[in-house]
Amino acid sequence: MSGKAPVEAVRAETTPPAPRAPRTRGRWGVALLFLLPALVLLGALVVYPIFATVVFSFQGPTGRGFVGLDNYQRMFSDPRILRAIRNNVIWVVFVPALVTAIGLVFAVLTERVSYGRAFKTAVFMPMAISLLAGGVIWRLVYEENPERGLLNAGARAAASALRPPGPYVGATPSEGVRLLGDGSMALVGPVRTGTPLTVGVVGLGADSTPPEAREAGLPSVGASTVGGVVYRDFTPGGGGTRGALDPGELGLPEMRVEVRDASGEALDAALTDERGRFTIELDDSPSRLELVLPASNFRPAFEGIQWLGPTLITPAIIVAYIWIWAGFAMVVIGAGLAAISREVLEAARVDGASEWQIFRRITVPLLAPVLGVVLVTLVINVLKVFDIVLVIAPSVVRDEANVIALEMYQQAFGARNFGLGAAVAVLLFVLVVPVIALNVKRFRQEQG
Repeated sequence: MSGKAPVEAVRAETTPPAPRAPRTRGRWGVALLFLLPALVLLGALVVYPIFATVVFSFQGPTGRGFVGLDNYQRMFSDPRILRAIRNNVIWVVFVPALVTAIGLVFAVLTERVSYGRAFKTAVFMPMAISLLAGGVIWRLVYEENPERGLLNAGARAAASALRPPGPYVGATPSEGVRLLGDGSMALVGPVRTGTPLTVGVVGLGADSTPPEAREAGLPSVGASTVGGVVYRDFTPGGGGTRGALDPGELGLPEMRVEVRDASGEALDAALTDERGRFTIELDDSPSRLELVLPASNFRPAFEGIQWLGPTLITPAIIVAYIWIWAGFAMVVIGAGLAAISREVLEAARVDGASEWQIFRRITVPLLAPVLGVVLVTLVINVLKVFDIVLVIAPSVVRDEANVIALEMYQQAFGARNFGLGAAVAVLLFVLVVPVIALNVKRFRQEQG
């Protein structure tokens, strides 16, 4: 007995004390205390508005009175809302893929060019401004007036080089001159060599007549020559005879005149002088001739393309959106591209793979997770696109460019129909939630 006592005492001293039960309640309380401000904000700014919007969607225009599913029935039968849904489908199908592809190309280019940093800065710069400011910029770029719109100014320069405008825009035929289907003018009656011809036009004001124009006069015409005068059939101070060359009437310089045969083929041409006179020498004169002022004399200047018209409005806004978001895709994909092992790429080159094969079979598969993140992020963004459409689209064509978020705003705050606006908001929420859930699932898989 006495021998066992010391042994038990030693065991009692060396045996560790039993672990205490963790203070779970205290830790949960501290955690909730720290989370409480965030939970309150989430509840007030996210959870409550969601439930309130759902409740509003079953009520009337003023947000009062239960109407059941009437707002949802109207939403899917209203042509304007259906057009907004169709436009959103176009955005989701094309825009994320285009932005991702362009960002991928830009990310690869920045590694190949010597000025890659400057190129990357220039492409990413639109991300530094808001979509609202970007929309204002592109609204000016798309202006139809070539004097203000950048695109139409460039288009006018190209059009003027290829098909320059005529010097006598707005001119119309006078007596004895007929208008042809292509906009040309032809002298009525027989055209003979050796006899001076008079070709009068009207519809030209003082500002449309070149300053070098002088009083019209008839030229000397030889036996094998077609000649005459092209003049403005207007006598200063009134009077004069329509279709006849009267004193004081001005000749029209730099007017192209053609002599054509019976088949309409041009035999020869000439330009009028400062008095409107022209002479065309013919080596072999057919029996039937026609004197024509070609349509190029009266061709109007390029007036501009309606980029913001009903036909091109959605593609025009999509181009502006791509301009802004291509920099985001480039930077994210570029970060993923920098993480790819260079040994893998060099090994493929040593094995004889071309640059296209390396890009298609190595670079793109290794970048697949990054491309997926960019694509899903852009899908969420284009589903909610709003401000750039509101700014760029003129009010007269806004229905053609309408999207779901813009329709929600117009119904709730434009038409003051809060019930229908809430129903459109619920539709937008239902469309966005699955994409967000897919993105969260992807993040968890990558972290797990």
